[in-house]
Formats: sequence, structure tokens, C-alpha cells
Amino acid sequence: MPRTELPLAQIADLLDVPADALRSLISERRPAGGDTTLVALTVAEAARRIGIGRTKLYEYVTSGEIASVKIGSLRRIPAEAVNEFLA
Repeated sequence: MPRTELPLAQIADLLDVPADALRSLISERRPAGGDTTLVALTVAEAARRIGIGRTKLYEYVTSGEIASVKIGSLRRIPAEAVNEFLA
């Protein structure tokens, strides 16, 4: 499955911030040694990637605006669903 990169310049335009500033913020906030190859994210991880709070992400999950799956008692957000949601 090919990995889809988010269009950073487009996101910066939507947020009305310079692309360099957004790139810098992303590199500062990226945890050292964080696994960017995860296929399923926790709600907290997905919310952090989108830049919103967990409560808001749970609202999107409940309304069906962002896909999620239950694995046992755990709720996981597919990494592709985060990209689709932002697109």
C-alpha cells in the first residue's frame, strides 16, 4: 500500500501560516523515535496528527466523519482515515 504524503503547502494555506513555520512546528512536535509507519492509531495519536483534541476527534468518530475500528475494547483510527479526513 503506497503511503500518501499530506500536501504541507496546502495545509499551511488553509491554516493561513507560512509553510516554513508549519514545517518547523511539525519537526519540533514530532516525538523522537516516533513510529510514523503505524497503520492504526490511538485516538490521542490521531488527534495529535490532525491538531485537534481527543474529545473533538471522538465527536468525528461518533458522527462517522472519520473512520475507526474496534479491536477488542480498543478504538483505533486507520492512518489512511486521518489523511482522507484532512483531504
